[in-house]
Amino acid sequence: MSFLMTTLREKKEGDSIIRDTIDKVLVLRFGRSTDSVCLHLDDILSKSVREVSKFATVALVDIDSADTHVYVKYFDITLIPSIVFFFNAHHMKMDSGSADHTKWVGSFQKKQDFIDVVEESGDSIHL
Repeated sequence: MSFLMTTLREKKEGDSIIRDTIDKVLVLRFGRSTDSVCLHLDDILSKSVREVSKFATVALVDIDSADTHVYVKYFDITLIPSIVFFFNAHHMKMDSGSADHTKWVGSFQKKQDFIDVVEESGDSIHL
């Protein structure tokens, strides 16, 4: 299902979507389209896109693309899949129960788990 979502393969595409996503949570999934855990997460994301579309935008970042390695290094993507959240071009920190508050590492068990995390991250924004 990852073919149904926007996939970023160039740094300029990443810069653009981060800069241009206003008043919505931006969800960037870092991973590979050939990894089974990433494919499971992509299935959940694709089934959730419509339901979160009013308050979130979801895009995939191909970590095998040489041009996106600047993001992989900057966000210290060592485990895949990893999800990084933004709001109005600002990287959002989150408490996912792990020591790393910069990203969500791993997949979700079901669609509602993902939706709940995105809703919670959107609710935590204080403007």
